Amino acid sequence: MEHQQHPLITPVPGTERHLDSFHFGPEEAERHVYVQGALHADELPGMLVAWTLKQRLAELEREGLLACRVTVVPIANPIGLDQQLMDTPLGRYDFESLNNFNRHYAGVIEPVAAAVADRLGDDVALNREIIRAQIGTALAAIAPHTALESLRLTLQRLACQADFVLDLHCDFNAVEHLYTTPAAWPVFEPLARYYGSRASMLATDSGGQSFDECFTLVWEGLRERFGDRFPIDYGTQSVTLELRGQQDVDHALAGRDSQAIIDWMTHLGLITGAPRELPALAYPATDLAAMDFLHAPIGGLLVFHLAPGVEVEAGQVVAEIIDPITDRVEAVRATQAGMFYARSQRRMATAGMIVADIAGHHSHRSGYLLAP
Repeated sequence: MEHQQHPLITPVPGTERHLDSFHFGPEEAERHVYVQGALHADELPGMLVAWTLKQRLAELEREGLLACRVTVVPIANPIGLDQQLMDTPLGRYDFESLNNFNRHYAGVIEPVAAAVADRLGDDVALNREIIRAQIGTALAAIAPHTALESLRLTLQRLACQADFVLDLHCDFNAVEHLYTTPAAWPVFEPLARYYGSRASMLATDSGGQSFDECFTLVWEGLRERFGDRFPIDYGTQSVTLELRGQQDVDHALAGRDSQAIIDWMTHLGLITGAPRELPALAYPATDLAAMDFLHAPIGGLLVFHLAPGVEVEAGQVVAEIIDPITDRVEAVRATQAGMFYARSQRRMATAGMIVADIAGHHSHRSGYLLAP
């Protein structure tokens, strides 16, 4: 194992932050897996899974069973991890800029496309190598000016050469689910099976330039521009694993999740050994454009009728909002049939807030598809 530290911009004198990355497996390996936890720093299940995975990878490395390079960043956001307000961790948004830590990553399609236009040929592997090198060059040329910008760029630079990027998140109160692209679904469908994903939502561009998509969109864009002339594969395929809810920081769950990642890597030949038999897919993949946020029609007490992980029908009551002053009671109903996979932790709703998420089957949204 190799441990590296990557300094971030110091926001004020007398303070210092850095990212820690841990590297396993042969440095010259043909394939590379990147895993990070807690980019939203109040989503700690991913941090525990990343730490658990570190222990497993160290064992596999000692046994000579790693057939790939693996990079693990267990704390992907030391800035957000240090944000506390009145004993409440608030790690989703940067206090200084109010930016979501998982949005607005650097887009490098234009400089990369310009640099590789005259260098691509008929060899798909060589094209992949040229493009990857140029992505690294383009990211290296960007000069960050704030601590947040240096955090984003450091993460991108660490992950941009990887074949597979796993970003470990969680929701407020949820069952296992994930987000990836339609093109990457064949690669990550076995992971969804091992992981037991109850909702797998697919989108090529969800509109937020999030961490996982800042890589896949480059390759998608290059395929659109040059694919009719040169063979270009998806040099980086990314997935966001949502490890249930914020309170699910548990050794048993983390052991199960890290084992799912190990099983998936073994299935792909990234770890030497016989892969475990693929379980059944818990729920079919659906378009992210078919996912619905259910909103509170009024403010009041939020009383759920259902727990996440059940299939609902259109019109089914998921929760009630109760105004204890006026005695007004409003139902929050499923807008379409699908999987009720996540809900708010709050029990006092404000008018218009997101109450629950449904992975439906009727694609009807476009543009920005993510939560704020």
